[in-house]
Amino acid sequence: MAEPDPRAPGDDAPPPGLDRRDWIAGLERGVGLIEAFDDAHPRMTASEAGQRTGMTRTAARRYLLTLQHMGYVASDGKMFWLTPRVLRLGQSYLESARLPRVVQPFLQRVAAGTHEIAYLSVLDGDDVVYIARNGPNRSMNTGYVLGARVPAQVTAAGLLMLALRPDDERAHWVDTHALKVFTPHTIASKDRMRLELARIRAQGWAISEQQLDLNSRGIAVPLRDRHGVLVGALNVTMPMGHESSDDAVARVLPVLRETAQAMRNLI
Repeated sequence: MAEPDPRAPGDDAPPPGLDRRDWIAGLERGVGLIEAFDDAHPRMTASEAGQRTGMTRTAARRYLLTLQHMGYVASDGKMFWLTPRVLRLGQSYLESARLPRVVQPFLQRVAAGTHEIAYLSVLDGDDVVYIARNGPNRSMNTGYVLGARVPAQVTAAGLLMLALRPDDERAHWVDTHALKVFTPHTIASKDRMRLELARIRAQGWAISEQQLDLNSRGIAVPLRDRHGVLVGALNVTMPMGHESSDDAVARVLPVLRETAQAMRNLI
């Protein structure tokens, strides 16, 4: 779900930096309703949707009925749920964005050189989103589908991109973010998270093991454009298997670094 809006519910004032004449509050509320559905709220009444988005039941119902007319929402007369048409929104990004197309041959190089699944990941709020992928198909617990969203705090790519944020942004994230526990290995202490992010920032790459899945390990390096601006993370995921952490890093990290450097002048 989208990050909480600091404005009061129902406030039609534009966000900072946007002129009122350029602000369409209804569009924000419609998108907010779509984002209100998640694994904990796959089906909602108009009242429940309104509560999650700061709208009245009547207003939420009008937006939901409009979305139903557009094909993004279905209903049985009481409950509302998203339809597969919503996937068109993400597909439009994947088809129109240049970056996923440019990196695909390089991801193929990483997959061939490591025999692991290679990804390009970007940070969206508190989540990592996988926007390009190449490599062998594996079970869902060790390989993410294109477009998958995963909490940044438990992935190598997410930890890396959080670590490379400016100091004030990184500190604010740790101070205000509730660390969710997924396995016994998940970093749940804010002090430990600060140390881990500092370590990752200093070394310039990240490894995450068993933080989301007990059988999963990830290694990531930053992907920068020709101006040095961070645009995402190049990473691989692999089963824990019988390989030690040091051996996995020695095998995978040089390939990731070499590939990220080769891509730099093309993005």
